[in-house]
Amino acid sequence: MRSSLYRGGVGQWSWALHRLTGIGVLLFLFFHILDTALILVGPNLYNRIIAIYRLPLFGLSEIALFGAVLYHALNGIRIIVIDFWPASTRYHKQMFYAVAGLFLLVFLPVGWIMLGHVFHGGGA
Repeated sequence: MRSSLYRGGVGQWSWALHRLTGIGVLLFLFFHILDTALILVGPNLYNRIIAIYRLPLFGLSEIALFGAVLYHALNGIRIIVIDFWPASTRYHKQMFYAVAGLFLLVFLPVGWIMLGHVFHGGGA
């Protein structure tokens, strides 16, 4: 008897990462709007909250946010290509590997520079 349980693969990982990064970016936007709205409560509270963002933990979060936005954008382009060129579904694995390669090509140097700013306050 054949099981209908999906057994994973590139398509599933691409789908899951796209959803997770989308939720991550959405949560960031929600909290960003919320913390910006604190200026209405008073500048002192706003300044205290913004000062917290200078902690290294939040700097690392910015690197993760950059990674999420970058992957979501690159994979979104892959999805658009598949939607508008249905024959490209034959190449969905190769396109995913291209997205992963381009992601690493951009993320690693930019992430390294950002990491330097987090821990040294300047260039890497």
